[in-house]
Amino acid sequence: MATKIQTATTTKADQKFNARQFIEQLSASSSKTELEKVKRFYWEADDPKNKFLGVRMGNVFALAKKFTGMKLDEIEKMLDNPFYEVRLGAVSIMDYQARDKKTSVTVKKELFDLYLKKHDRINNWDLIDRSAPYVVGGYLYDKPRSILYKLAKSKNVWERRTAMVSTYFFIRQKDISDTFKIAEILVKDKHELIQKAVGSWIREAGKSDKLVLIEFLDQYAAVMPRTMLRYAIEKLDKKEKDFYLKK
Repeated sequence: MATKIQTATTTKADQKFNARQFIEQLSASSSKTELEKVKRFYWEADDPKNKFLGVRMGNVFALAKKFTGMKLDEIEKMLDNPFYEVRLGAVSIMDYQARDKKTSVTVKKELFDLYLKKHDRINNWDLIDRSAPYVVGGYLYDKPRSILYKLAKSKNVWERRTAMVSTYFFIRQKDISDTFKIAEILVKDKHELIQKAVGSWIREAGKSDKLVLIEFLDQYAAVMPRTMLRYAIEKLDKKEKDFYLKK
């Protein structure tokens, strides 16, 4: 099923990697079969503003990898696109660029700035999880991280999730302090997607230092939402799990 979508025009028709070409190739792989499957990834798929092409996630990621050389102004056009898979392609390209050791510090800063500038377009859990660890966390690793605490206190659920998910880069470097500090801010959050993120990330951080996880659970298990707690204790032994579930 070929789906027609509007794209921003470009004055560089011969540019190798532009938004128009990406969207045309992406649209060619859309199908009715995939359309309903794709909607399941979207948290609020019943929102009439959301549009879907019906493209397999694997196809989006593979195409994004081919377009890794895309310039930021073209990526921004994709982020402005109403179709979910196009925006997923945009953040995937951002992630590939941020991970690349050849990407300059200047470009990584531009990617970070674009992420924050267009956060209203990065508005689903997988868009965040696909890009925040390296685009945001990777950039901030050797810099002040106050922006994450500001995001953690946001009224916007996606900004709060970015605050938590971005610390995954730190966790991989065995730097877990900010993960638990941000978790403290979000420990009573009522949104399921924040509860799952906090539980998952402190669980992962606990692999580097179980004692810190245990201390956190001792202090907060009784007030944490059950979803958050269950994710957090997933790797503990049965005796430990039972102990915290009874709190």
